[in-house]
Amino acid sequence: MVRRYDLVMFDLDGTLADSLGFFIRTHNLLSAKYHFQPIQPHEVELLRQRSPREIMDHLGLPRWKLPFVARDFVRLMRLHGQQVCMFAGVERVLRDLHAHGLQLAVVSSNSVENCLRILGEDLCRLMSCIDGGASLFGKRTRILRVMKKLSIQPGQAIYVGDQLTDADAARAASVAFGAVCWGYGAPQALAQTSPEVTFETVDALRLLACNTQPDAHVH
Repeated sequence: MVRRYDLVMFDLDGTLADSLGFFIRTHNLLSAKYHFQPIQPHEVELLRQRSPREIMDHLGLPRWKLPFVARDFVRLMRLHGQQVCMFAGVERVLRDLHAHGLQLAVVSSNSVENCLRILGEDLCRLMSCIDGGASLFGKRTRILRVMKKLSIQPGQAIYVGDQLTDADAARAASVAFGAVCWGYGAPQALAQTSPEVTFETVDALRLLACNTQPDAHVH
């Protein structure tokens, strides 16, 4: 059953923003600087099945380098972010959810500046909170911070994302997890996290404004 939540928190990259291509190009650019393996075209679907930690191990990227790589990624997106836009239909869905009285928020490992630019001024006005700059493995704290700021209890909130770390963060914060099928993580891998709901299309997100839906796997 898809239930109605008072607060819907979204990841940005791979969930609202179509940034996988930019991520791969930037990863390969930074691989030379930080001495880890680039992503080959034939590896993309394989890596979508794996967790970020497994991907880092596969590519020879030690965890201590991650903050430096992430910093450069955010900087390059700030400089070349016009290459990244939202998935088709996201703007319409966000407007619909807001019109139905849901509080909306973004919790991202990307910077607040990049979140604001990608969303645009009009959609930013729909957001009750935009919290960016979380580490890849540090979204739990940001989710809790957003809920505290908005006076929302965990049972009233859902975090919608596209990676296994998003599911981990939602569980650690005791909120529901909604998995999307169009992002960085493969649907088969996300299914192993037992999300409360799986969204197969962007348009299916509008069902968050409904009270119930017969199937938790929505199209």
